[in-house]
Amino acid sequence: MATSSSAPCIRHVFLTGSPGVGKTTLIHKAIEQLRQSSLNLHGFYTEEARAGGKRTGFDVITLSGRRGPLARVGQGRGPAVGQYTVDLVSFESLALPELSVKEHGRSTSSILVIDEIGKMELFSQSFVQLVRRLLSQSACPILGTIPVPKGKPLGLVEEVRSRTDVKVFMVTKENRNNLLAEIVQTVTQARAQIT
Repeated sequence: MATSSSAPCIRHVFLTGSPGVGKTTLIHKAIEQLRQSSLNLHGFYTEEARAGGKRTGFDVITLSGRRGPLARVGQGRGPAVGQYTVDLVSFESLALPELSVKEHGRSTSSILVIDEIGKMELFSQSFVQLVRRLLSQSACPILGTIPVPKGKPLGLVEEVRSRTDVKVFMVTKENRNNLLAEIVQTVTQARAQIT
């Protein structure tokens, strides 16, 4: 007879879906609700940078309020995704400390937010190694986003997607307004199981 302990323990929650479908909006709404429960949230999200009505790149914004460039159209040298040059120094100086400070188990009431694990972020090997460590060893659940599979598979993204301790929500235009409660409940339950 199977027991409840034979079911996989969900430790992390990730959203996936097409670009622009509302993953980051759902992350923001989940952050608001989780903060109302006196939970500490640490991490980052990405946002379009615009000038004159045109997208000029992407910024990384930490939950502690720091902001800097993730990528810009044709600026400088470095890894590129399409027309965007990734600013690894800026990304790593913002994202890594925000995630690392909680890696050492300072707070079991913390939830880590990683929006997103995508092509641009994956140019940072320090980020890749840290995320792998956090997925396996952290006492904090992760709420994050990953892109839908397209073209060449992204190693870490596929690792996240295939983990038995990860619940992946597919966000669509049809379901995006109905997922928030389930996402928040799953993250809250994951935190309770880890602590």
